[in-house]
Amino acid sequence: MHNLCKSLYRLRLHTCHRKPAFQHVLAANQSTTAEPEKIIIPRRIERGPTDILMALSGTVGFDPTAPHFKYHDDPYLIPTSNANKRTFALAQEAGRKAANWIRQENAKLFQHQEADPPIQAFAPTMVYSEESQVEETDLQSLIDRVEVKDAILVYGLLTKNGIAISDELKQRLLELLCFYNHEDTLPEQLIEERWFRQGTVGRERQRKTWKDFELAEQLFHAIETKRPEHYCALIRGMARFFQVEKAWALYQETIEKGIELDTNTYNSLLLIASFLRESYDKRWDLVCEVMSSMKQQGLRPNLGTLNGVLQTITTIGGYNHPRTYALKTLAEFKQLGIEPSLASWYYLLVIFCRERGPVSHVLHDIMNEIEGKHFTVQDPKDTFFFVTAMDVCRNHLNDKELAKRVNQLLHLGENYNLIGDSYKESIYYRHYFTLLATTEPLESFLETYHLLVPNVYIPEPSVMEDILRSVEMSSAIEHVPLLWSHMVQFDHTGRENLVNLLLHIMTSNPPTSGEPRHADLGQSFANIAWEAWKRQEDRAAGPRATGTTGISGQMLGDVLLLCCRANDYEKAVAVFTKLSKEQNTIVGDPRVDGLREFVGQCITNGAPSVAIQCLQYCSENGFPEAVELGRQIFNGFTLDQNQISKIRSLVGAEAVNPVVQENQEKKE
Repeated sequence: MHNLCKSLYRLRLHTCHRKPAFQHVLAANQSTTAEPEKIIIPRRIERGPTDILMALSGTVGFDPTAPHFKYHDDPYLIPTSNANKRTFALAQEAGRKAANWIRQENAKLFQHQEADPPIQAFAPTMVYSEESQVEETDLQSLIDRVEVKDAILVYGLLTKNGIAISDELKQRLLELLCFYNHEDTLPEQLIEERWFRQGTVGRERQRKTWKDFELAEQLFHAIETKRPEHYCALIRGMARFFQVEKAWALYQETIEKGIELDTNTYNSLLLIASFLRESYDKRWDLVCEVMSSMKQQGLRPNLGTLNGVLQTITTIGGYNHPRTYALKTLAEFKQLGIEPSLASWYYLLVIFCRERGPVSHVLHDIMNEIEGKHFTVQDPKDTFFFVTAMDVCRNHLNDKELAKRVNQLLHLGENYNLIGDSYKESIYYRHYFTLLATTEPLESFLETYHLLVPNVYIPEPSVMEDILRSVEMSSAIEHVPLLWSHMVQFDHTGRENLVNLLLHIMTSNPPTSGEPRHADLGQSFANIAWEAWKRQEDRAAGPRATGTTGISGQMLGDVLLLCCRANDYEKAVAVFTKLSKEQNTIVGDPRVDGLREFVGQCITNGAPSVAIQCLQYCSENGFPEAVELGRQIFNGFTLDQNQISKIRSLVGAEAVNPVVQENQEKKE
């Protein structure tokens, strides 16, 4: 690794300092002139540690059909379900965390240098205890590395030992504690844990999590001469973790004492305005009050101010007032030269496109404004725009063309970085796929499906149901085997509604013998039905079995019908045996079509006793078609007197044709 870094560094210097090749040509052409060529050596360009890798990646481009680089590029090891993807990625990260723990617990065994110059991240971290001898520089280092718990411990040791701490360092510690609420944050290197678990944080109910009477408040009250930055840090921390009463009380204290706050502190107060006032009109009055206070102090609003106002407007009920307030706010901030971010447009979608409100086409106007632009994260809520916009395209407008425009913007440049996390990405594609599956021709939708599945997106069961219904409406049964294989990969075979729908499609659309696309589909359908039944059986017999058979009578009837259509008599007998022996525990009855086909298979294979068992099953379960099946059995076999008597006892004498019976007796 060290040699590779040195080689890349030499390559970078050589690339930055060498003379461009075209200058040699110019020099040769100008050699005849009297004036010599003036060589200008360009200044060295500062490069980041991954610039070369980014340049190489840019030459390749993005391939949606390839698995993510964090997974092994091996068909047998690539995870093909959402649960497996999450498990795979977090397992890798758990291995790295375990290695870090071993290195930390056995620091004395890892004294060798991993790199030259040394890399701080490779070295074990310092362990502090109540007996540690610390200095002010230790606290400063911990604040720089954002180690909150250790910073609290070291501050206590410094105070206990009577070591003086500068006011500047106390201010930095106060800001650290207020921002992280006395808790260590998730390390930045744990990328996968952030990707898969960050979405759960955003879905939590907003509630007070501020730790009252902890070190942050103690530091603040211990300061004799409080400056504006002290108030700003504590107010913003309390507002961030929804200690709204204390934050507002501190704000009122600053007004009484004439202490000026900064713009970001006022922005934090705007974000909690909905918690400070209950009625909608009072919330807007509070926003106007805070904005007026900013104006009196000569503060210029910024993007955070705009988003704070818009977020409060989203909590105001009704239809007309929120829209009026939002448009006024956008117009005033536009005059100030403040450009909205994606978070601003997200708030606008929430305000205009409400579930029970009138239909709004504001997303068209937003896309006309931002289409073709490149974005970076300027607000934490920027990552909510794309998933909300796709939700509006599907549920509010049902507009597939607008959805394609949103999707094109997402994949423009580095805009995909604003998709957020795994949860938002999954919701985004769920809306996109459902909209396309229900509005586009099936073949056009399948192009998008094959491009993104399974490496970019794995459809949830609800999306797979929409896809199957689209196949059913289009009678495109040639796609059923592929979709079943994907259901197996995505762990959807345990979804009874999906399996029933798939069986219904196969039984309702028998393959056409003269259609080339339907060649061998009958046998494929029988194999799919058999595998679906076996998987249900294995699941019912597994460790999580609930005591039921795990399959309904209707499902068994469909499996029986498909096996009979494929002339697979042995499998059909196995299915009927299951249906007959466990009829008291199986919920529901099979369709008579499958039983009729099964009787036909018994006639073809010369099995009258099995056919009579099927007739007995129909008679015991009250099928009105039992008489018809009895007549079919009587006419299809050469029966002895015992078998004829059995049929008579099951369905009556009307099932036995007297003429045919007399002919049979003469033959005997």
